[in-house]
Amino acid sequence: MKDLSSLMKQAQAMQEKLGQAQAELEQLVLLGQAGDGLVKVTLKGTGQVMRVDIDDSLMAPGEGEMVGDLVAAAHADAKRQLDARQAELMQKAAGPLAGMPGMPKF
Repeated sequence: MKDLSSLMKQAQAMQEKLGQAQAELEQLVLLGQAGDGLVKVTLKGTGQVMRVDIDDSLMAPGEGEMVGDLVAAAHADAKRQLDARQAELMQKAAGPLAGMPGMPKF
């Protein structure tokens, strides 16, 4: 019975750590860039795009397609950063159980 009690305490502690990691993740703000910083996308930890900044030099007629490509690339950059941070927080919170079937994903 001691083992079960210990296991339950460990599970509760891990659940608290996962909750803390989720809260920390929601507070993250990441900046993705493309075109040597000509396009920047600010992404919240929830995945929501907060802001898109486009350098004025890209506002010339006929540059629309390139601007679209750069916005997509900047978003992808920010998303890669977010995914890496999520994985890091999950590993930190769940320890050796991270990635096991049934474990929550952010």
